[in-house]
Amino acid sequence: MTRIIPARNARQGTRGRHVLVVLVAALMLALAAWGAAEFYGEMIDQNANQTIRAPGTAPGPAPG
Repeated sequence: MTRIIPARNARQGTRGRHVLVVLVAALMLALAAWGAAEFYGEMIDQNANQTIRAPGTAPGPAPG
């Protein structure tokens, strides 16, 4: 004979705010890490675009 269990008693746990808090905290940490990576990437990109010249020299005419 099968035993009929009400749906409320058959659940493993109740829905609480703990799972929501963990998910929101993980999302915020992921966004913070993404923002830090974007900021660091922009800093590297700006430094790569700068050219280094000797002091007091100007670019000469192009050969050709």
